[in-house]
Amino acid sequence: MPRLLRPQTYRARQQRVRITPAELALWALLRRRALGAKFRRQHPLGPYIVDFFSCDAGLVVEVDGDVHDRPHARAHDAERDAFLGVCGLRVVRLRNELVQQAPERALEIIRAALADEAPPPSGSSGRGLGGRKSPARDSARDSATAYC
Repeated sequence: MPRLLRPQTYRARQQRVRITPAELALWALLRRRALGAKFRRQHPLGPYIVDFFSCDAGLVVEVDGDVHDRPHARAHDAERDAFLGVCGLRVVRLRNELVQQAPERALEIIRAALADEAPPPSGSSGRGLGGRKSPARDSARDSATAYC
């Protein structure tokens, strides 16, 4: 019997086929552990699909075009970043123009994020105020890292 996958998995597969030129350029630079970290492309995390994800580094890299300048897109991005932060992941957002016109600068930004040994966001410990466990936070983190 064929295995049923989550709807996000099917959507991620479709997005891998419809890659933007900027994402393709960055993927050529990130693939095969070029920066010492393994990245996945168009990877589902919870209800979202991120452009690039390194599970080992806890890093998400998003390549944003002009559509992300619209107010509703900014609000969606903020919500998405908050969810990923609660999951203990760091998010780096790069503009399409930067990736295409200055790829070495884009890699420097990603290298700096990979080298950043600061502790993950406070939400990643799974404990809320007063040291109590947060089931919602634990659930979100488990959802995000279930496919690492």
